[in-house]
Amino acid sequence: MSPDETPTTNDSLYREIPRAEWARMAAGMEQPLTETEVVQLRGIGDRLDITEVREVYLPLSRLLSLYASATKRLGADTAEFVGENDATTPFIVAVAGSVAVGKSTVARLLRELMSRWPGTPRVELVTTDGFLYPNAELERRGIMDRKGFPESYDRRALVEFLLAVKSGEAEVKAPYYSHMRYDIIPDAQVTVRRPDVIIVEGLNVLASAPNPHDIAVSELFDFSIYVDADHDHIAQWYVNRFLALREAAFSNPNSFFKVFADISDDEAVTRALGYWNEINLPNLVENVEPTRHRAKLILRKASDHTVETVRLRKL
Repeated sequence: MSPDETPTTNDSLYREIPRAEWARMAAGMEQPLTETEVVQLRGIGDRLDITEVREVYLPLSRLLSLYASATKRLGADTAEFVGENDATTPFIVAVAGSVAVGKSTVARLLRELMSRWPGTPRVELVTTDGFLYPNAELERRGIMDRKGFPESYDRRALVEFLLAVKSGEAEVKAPYYSHMRYDIIPDAQVTVRRPDVIIVEGLNVLASAPNPHDIAVSELFDFSIYVDADHDHIAQWYVNRFLALREAAFSNPNSFFKVFADISDDEAVTRALGYWNEINLPNLVENVEPTRHRAKLILRKASDHTVETVRLRKL
């Protein structure tokens, strides 16, 4: 157990599976991705390689496929029991965790892997960034410096989107967020057309509802994953990513962060640590990490981004 973790009675809800034992579950499974595809899927600063895909994410994708198929069968059996036509809706998977922990890479990778399994050929990915309030609205509310905190999201719009997906609507639209512009793009949308699986990735997807009468976003998920790591490791990954972005995306004249393109390495590190300690770490400690126990599966990462243990919620 890491210094960041406090022993709780919730530990008894999970079976902890060491990396080597989890990797053995991949025996006999065909590796569907090439090294080139893996490189294209990993995020800036992530060290994902073909071995990690084979030993960790391939068996995870198979487990998710089994859950999706079982849920579909249960839906059909329930419909038959109550005398209705089967109207099975998309299986929704949540991926949660800190900024810079690698959850976006995990979500993209699972989308590719799950789409290779026979029962789940159509898999979509939606990030909760699209449900952030536009910068103008954040400025109006005086919370621009709390972007990423729960209050910076249009929670109602996210719930309505997921309810529409779960109700089986043929086409559901979500707002589009540009990381280059650091804002919602007006009139741009992400369209979801009744896939077999939809993966929802974001910081606060496992948060509880603000009051007892509201629907929690997490109530609408069929399976949830939390990507976990020591705070010190995530802080270093955050700084490394900031430096990498400074050399690439930040130098784009259309980037919101172009002001950082020409600063020195030392100043860039200072800026990154400031953002981490003043914004991202408090959000992690206050809002994101307390939701970890709601996940059905926890991926615990080591300092090199590799998964060292898997914790799976007991049925």
